[in-house]
Amino acid sequence: MAHPAAADEAARPEDAVEVARILGAWGVKGGIKLKPLSSDPQALFSSKRWFIEPPATALPRPLGAPAVVLPRMLSVLQVRDQGDGVVATTEELHERDAAQALAGARVFVSRASFPAPDDQEFYWIDLIGLAVRNRQQQALGTVVGLIETGPHCVLRLQPPDAAAEEVLIPFVAAYVDSVDIPGKLILVDWDFGD
Repeated sequence: MAHPAAADEAARPEDAVEVARILGAWGVKGGIKLKPLSSDPQALFSSKRWFIEPPATALPRPLGAPAVVLPRMLSVLQVRDQGDGVVATTEELHERDAAQALAGARVFVSRASFPAPDDQEFYWIDLIGLAVRNRQQQALGTVVGLIETGPHCVLRLQPPDAAAEEVLIPFVAAYVDSVDIPGKLILVDWDFGD
């Protein structure tokens, strides 16, 4: 029987954010290769505990192969950039087959373990849900997502009128006056006609 503390440790925290997908095994000793969901995967490097959710569709097992019990949490021993992805070794995975069984699994880390952003830098996850008002205190909508365009990001807003079309505002200093995460508000220089 599992120890209750171990079960608590494996429970995904309420502030968990999906940061990567496991592509499959890396090497023969249980290493894994991951595809980060961000172009800057610092959250993967800053956390020593990754919470795992199985892939939406399980990969087929060879006939007669035993079912594999996927871990709910991985304790990270080593992680590094490798080409266009990230590779890692963990305490729980010791052989290639066990690592390969995680192919497609989703990786979450606690938002609390993210490194602190620099001044005037923000994590997307912290912007989603914030209200956006213009300088005239007109409610423009709520941030429902962001689009990465290369040179900068664009805020996707759902206007207060749910039937209205989505509003797109470049997330650059020319349009964004302030971001108040604790106050849940972004102030912009923008009008509905822009």
